[in-house]
Amino acid sequence: MSAPRRIGILFFTGTEELDAIGPWEVLSYWTQNFRDDGFEVVAFSKDGGSVKCAKGLEVMTPYSYETVGALEVLVYPGGVGTREHVTDPQQLAWVRSQRQCTAVMTSVCTGSLVFAAAGLLANRPATTHWASLDKLATLDPTIDVRRDDRFVDDGDVVSAAGISAGIDMALHLVQRFASPQREQQVRRGIQYDAHPVA
Repeated sequence: MSAPRRIGILFFTGTEELDAIGPWEVLSYWTQNFRDDGFEVVAFSKDGGSVKCAKGLEVMTPYSYETVGALEVLVYPGGVGTREHVTDPQQLAWVRSQRQCTAVMTSVCTGSLVFAAAGLLANRPATTHWASLDKLATLDPTIDVRRDDRFVDDGDVVSAAGISAGIDMALHLVQRFASPQREQQVRRGIQYDAHPVA
């Protein structure tokens, strides 16, 4: 059996907890209960080790940028930490480098602002947290900002709206990489039935 394809969820100081933990719950339930689908999910950060999130949760990440290995999917969450990322040349260069070797780049909430600042969303549809939609448009006026979409799948780039929308995006990834039936099994397994209100 070949090695599983790896999904990496990025953590950084100021990560909005549910942006990362919501997708983690979905994707880890999927990959641990349906191993034959051929995926695994890991948490990583720039240097590995402990990361303090936006509301005080500390997460231990076993992998760093250097050790996480090749990713099939990158999940880039939002949170107050993205404010620095948007103007950090080294971080933006790292994002661009991931674009070159990662099949699918995904963002949750203001993670898409980092993608926009790195040039990944030029002339593409995308979304973000409702309070940052204008900022997304300002960062790159060529972006087709989808103000009412829960998530936007544009092939090799997928963006989700704010916070809990990352759960819906992750379930969509299960459907995309496995099947609608598998997505329903995961949804049932985590007992999630979304009825979002604007």
